[in-house]
This record gives sequence, C-alpha cells and structure tokens, in this order.
Amino acid sequence: MRNSSAAIPTIRAVLRRPPVAMVLASVYILGTGALVAGTPRSLPFFLLFIGSLLLLYYLQLPAWFKAVGMGVTLALLMPFFGTRNGFYMEVATQVGIFVALALGLNIVVGLAGLLDLGYVAFYAVGAYTWAIFGSGQLLKSWPQLSGIFPLGGGSPTGTAWFFVFLLVAVAVAAITGLLLGLPVLRLRGDYLAIVTLGFGEMIRVLANNLDHPLNFTNGPIGITPIARPPIGPIQWALGALGIEATPAQIYPVYFYFIVLLVVGIVITVTNRFKNSHIGRAWEAIREDEPAAIAMGVPLVRMKLLAFAAGASFAGAMGVLFSAKQFFINPESFTFLESIGVLTMIILGGMGSIPGAILGATGVTILNLQILKQFSLTLNDWKNAGVTILGYNLANLPPQLEPAKYERMVFGVILVLMMIFRPQGIIPSRRRKMEFEEAALEKEEFAAEVVDTVEPKAE
Repeated sequence: MRNSSAAIPTIRAVLRRPPVAMVLASVYILGTGALVAGTPRSLPFFLLFIGSLLLLYYLQLPAWFKAVGMGVTLALLMPFFGTRNGFYMEVATQVGIFVALALGLNIVVGLAGLLDLGYVAFYAVGAYTWAIFGSGQLLKSWPQLSGIFPLGGGSPTGTAWFFVFLLVAVAVAAITGLLLGLPVLRLRGDYLAIVTLGFGEMIRVLANNLDHPLNFTNGPIGITPIARPPIGPIQWALGALGIEATPAQIYPVYFYFIVLLVVGIVITVTNRFKNSHIGRAWEAIREDEPAAIAMGVPLVRMKLLAFAAGASFAGAMGVLFSAKQFFINPESFTFLESIGVLTMIILGGMGSIPGAILGATGVTILNLQILKQFSLTLNDWKNAGVTILGYNLANLPPQLEPAKYERMVFGVILVLMMIFRPQGIIPSRRRKMEFEEAALEKEEFAAEVVDTVEPKAE
C-alpha cells in the first residue's frame, strides 16, 4: 500500500510550480501594500512590504513576472506610499543611494579582492564636483565666470546642468580612482587598506581646508544652496493633467526615480562586468595574484579598472546626494561612512550582487528606521512610566538613554552575523564553496586528530 503522505506534495514542491508561485507573490505584494497604505507609519508592515522583493528573488518565477513584480513594487507602490508618508520615500531614496555605493565597493573588494577603506573619498569627489559648480560657490572667487556657468544654486525649478555634471562627476571620480590605483598596485592586504584609508582622510581634509587662498569648498562651513535637477517639464505635465504640486512635493519623488534609474544602470553594468572576462580576471586576482599573472591576466589594467569602475558609481551618487541634501560639508564624508558601506557588502555577501543589494537595504533600514523606532518606543515607555519585569522605566538614568546605544545594538548584530554566518546572507557561489570546503577540511582534520589520539588512549 502506498504511503499516503508521499502523495501529498511538500510546500517546497508547490512553491516550485510557477502558477502557484505567481499567485502567492501577487497576493503577498498587494496584501502587504494594502497594510502599509492603511496605516500611517507602521514599521512591521513596511518591512513586510520590502520583503516582497526578496520573495520575488527566491521564488522560481518566470523572468518577465519578476520584472513586472519589481516594477510594480518599486515604480508604482513605493512612490504612492511616499506621497502619503514622506518618511517612506526618504528611506527608499537613501536605500537606493547606498545600494549603488555598495555595488561599487563590491567590485573593488568583493570581486577584485582589493581592501578599500577610503571609498567615501570618491563619494565626496562627486558631491563636491556638483556642489562647487551647482551653487554660487565658484562665483565667489571668479565672478567673471557667471556668464559661463549660470548655475545659480537655490533655483526653485532646478537647472539642466545637473544631468551634465552627473556624467562629469562619473568621469572625475573614475580618474580619481585611477590616481589612487597607480601608487597602490604593488600593495596588498593591510598595507593597501592603510593607504586607501589615508587617501579617504586626505580628501576630507582637503575639503575642510580648501577655503583659502581661493575658496573652493567653503571649508567646514559647507556649501549651500546647491542646485537641483529641473522640474519644469514635470510641472507642465502635471498641470496638463490638472494636478497642482509644489517643488517640495515633487522633488522627493523625483529624486527617488532618478536614484532608481541610476541603481538600475549600476546593477546592469556590474552584472555585465561580473559575467565577462573582466569579472573572471578580477576573481583570479582575488584568489591568487601570482597565478593570475602567470595565466596572462593584465594585473595593472584590471586593478586600475576595478578602482575606476567602483569610484564612478560613488561619484554619481555623490552628485545625487549633494543635490538632494541641498547642503554638504566635510563631516558628511568621514571614515565611518566607508566602514558602513564595507559592512553592507560583508553582511550581504562579498562578491554577490544580490547580497550587496540586500546588505545595503538591511543596514540602511536598520539605521534609519528600526533602531530609531526602537529608541523612540523605549523613550515613550519611559515617559509613560511603563513597568517591565517589576522595574519602572521612568527611573531609567540618563546614562542609559536608548538613543545612545543604537550603534552598540548595531555592533552586536554584526558580531552575531560574523559568528553564525560569516559568508554573508546571500553569498556568491564561489564564496559559498570556499566556506563549505573550509568546513569540510576542518571536519577531516578533527577526525584525523581523533583517530591518532584514540589508539594511544587504549
């Protein structure tokens, strides 16, 4: 008699059926979207909605359905929620910026194996490239250039020069990456990390001191107002539809779509790099540099290309950051920013494009929303005199304010992650194999030790 339980398909087998998986994904996206739309600001519902992108990635679905699902989620539902609650749009835009930064650093560290601790320098180069020209800062030293660069920072409708300098910043950051790569070609490991760290600090110090004798960066005071992209055509289109919207209402959504477009380009370029002979050369350099040279890999060219490619992504995001913030100063580009981006790719999985995206998303939401909400909730409980396990939170001393321990909580999460899943959440196939081989060798070594010790004990 056949086992009746064998005839019942498992949950995994059911999910592997494309029709069932498509229905499940559609219900999940629309259901979580309705929950977010029905609540003014709910962190759990927002996280569930963001998780729909991970669901689309893992389920065995046709490529066209995944594209449609992600398009509906990112291009329709997210902007809709953002217009209802500006905080969601701010978080989504910040996530996009850090996703592009993580993908750029993932090329340098994850694919080419070059430990770069000064990656924020390229971010700063892009930001100051636009801030200097996209404001009145340049005209303070050379007012005669007003006829050549009529940029006028602070214009309520923006300027079309923004898109020109978006490309200029990509080129300038790439050249800066080449300038960093040239003197460090012979360095590896700790020495490379120290030099790149010094380079990042050098850029920040330059930005802090280039306010005399000619004032380029306005020093520690920073630059403001910085011009934004033009919205004239968008206002005209909305007016034709009978929709009235102010620049303050348009720009958050506008920046979100620009960031989304740039992230799409970055993902496409990174994927093409990884699956080409260039990506394989980078991986060969990461695994064994002498062997790569022996096999004919052009070491100098490939290392310089890795630095230039990763830097160009950061340069583009720097322009978007400066225009979005309307103000920048050197404190926006500290060493901790480089460490934060490096943490994203380590948590997500070094060398993995989906891992870098997930790591950047998770860390950004953790910092901007989860830990902040946790601190606000505990403070509300403290003010309300809530009692937990017999202790009244109103008696909590000022030294134990939850907001002061956000970074500690984040550090604990990182430590636990490195202990229990050092390969990352979504590791690349090669890195996953490396950890499996290392675990197997460890088990074999332990078995050999046991075999050699037991006879002596007898």
